[in-house]
Amino acid sequence: MQTRCVVDEQFVPKVRMTFKTLEETGKFYKNYFKLASFSTKIRNTTRKGDKIKNQLIVCSREGGWKSKISLTLKTNPLAGINCLARIYADILKDTIFKVVLNHSHPCCPDREEPLKQHRELSMFVHRTIETNEEARIRPSKTYQSFVATVGSHQELNFIEKDVRNYISRKVQNVSGQDDAKEFGKYLLRMKEKN
Repeated sequence: MQTRCVVDEQFVPKVRMTFKTLEETGKFYKNYFKLASFSTKIRNTTRKGDKIKNQLIVCSREGGWKSKISLTLKTNPLAGINCLARIYADILKDTIFKVVLNHSHPCCPDREEPLKQHRELSMFVHRTIETNEEARIRPSKTYQSFVATVGSHQELNFIEKDVRNYISRKVQNVSGQDDAKEFGKYLLRMKEKN
């Protein structure tokens, strides 16, 4: 089964496309795989001294493996299914050298929730979450306010779990800083007593 994701031609990578930097190449391919709704990983990076010579970026479902756990017990049985979609960029020549766009699995741009690699929280979202947390508004209500603002879950590039994770990381970080300050004050009091 070979499937190709339907994306506007201007965003599809082609052989002999040129870019100025590795970051520019990565940004272009990132836009493509967001539109095509699949995730990627860097498979190989060849270096020449300190400089990167070329890089192979593949679909995250590339490679096959055998698991000792039966498929019925797995939560995600489709993980490695020998997908050959890839892009090979020669950085020294600033050119895409090889492109394979056919996937061995269906790409679904209309997914219910975005892939983990595509999810991100903007600074505005961070600040809104922090403000709502200070006002003791529940994370689910905070997430629902974002959904109401944009119109639907599909329009957001994060999920409710990301909101909860940000709150737990932020709260843990702040309490850790407070603990360090309190410990410093305790040491100063002990020093004054002695």
